[in-house]
Amino acid sequence: MRNEILEYFRKANGNYVSGEQISRDLNVSRTAIWKHINILKSRGYIFESSTRKGYRLIYAPNLLTPLEIASVLHTETLGKKVVYFESTPSTNEEAKKIAREGAEEGTIVVAEEQTTGRGRLTRHFYSPFAKGIWFSVIFRPTFFPMEASKSTLLAAVGVCRGIRRLGLADAGIKWPNDILYHGKKLVGMLCEMSASMEKIDYIIMGIGINTGVKEKEFPEDFRGHATSFLNEGVNVSRRDLLAAVLAELEAEYKLAQTEGFGRVLDDWRKLSVTLGEEVRVIFGNDNYTGKAVDIDDDGCLLVDTGREVRRVMAGDVSIRPADAPIPQR
Repeated sequence: MRNEILEYFRKANGNYVSGEQISRDLNVSRTAIWKHINILKSRGYIFESSTRKGYRLIYAPNLLTPLEIASVLHTETLGKKVVYFESTPSTNEEAKKIAREGAEEGTIVVAEEQTTGRGRLTRHFYSPFAKGIWFSVIFRPTFFPMEASKSTLLAAVGVCRGIRRLGLADAGIKWPNDILYHGKKLVGMLCEMSASMEKIDYIIMGIGINTGVKEKEFPEDFRGHATSFLNEGVNVSRRDLLAAVLAELEAEYKLAQTEGFGRVLDDWRKLSVTLGEEVRVIFGNDNYTGKAVDIDDDGCLLVDTGREVRRVMAGDVSIRPADAPIPQR
């Protein structure tokens, strides 16, 4: 009901509307309207009231409610259905639940905060209230399960392009799917799948984009290694950024569905900040260094050690600059 009330005020274009009129048009009591308006106020919406004229909306906060998303969305499928949470342990877990129940392709699960968000290698992902975009997308692709691992590169391309459109033109992709800005992590992703040998049931792409987190607010382990739009001097609209990312994701997904992953991988190469760099490949207690020269048709990283070109699969592997210290275990 609150979304319907907000839509009513949005259509009023800043003009006053009476509680009686809203009650009649939405078929809800004036007491219920007053309660919903008070809840909206507690979430940052600002209303002006007049005993003679009623209410008018004068400010809407930078939240990612279904109504706010719908007002800027320009996609055919992605984001047309939104499942919204003020707080949830994990949008990926919520997305998997509704995917198993039959949620349609393109459904997104959005939260203002995640309390147990995680990225690759089970790493914690810091997801504070309204200071980032924390969401998961449900895909139901027709390509074969053996192609699914490349979806994470597809997502990286879409997210990176959306971020570039909204003010961080130097953003790039660290293999396989971290988005960096001037060497600091801006985005984390986690791809999860349910499939048989013959068919993909669903792919869940969880994405976290730092927008308003200040340097001092990051957990101590992240400081110096993570960044946000705010830290880079860009005041971004969360809903506009989400709309841009979804549009770019949809475009790359259509390419993969209709033409295969060839062009998607080419797009990834153009945005990469890993290719051409000296890197250290860490897996378990072993590691080696070499130059990242390309990705192959499966999306695996090719590293030239000087003696051989080694093929690196994502999995439980970490890629760092060659001169970075080796993490202690």
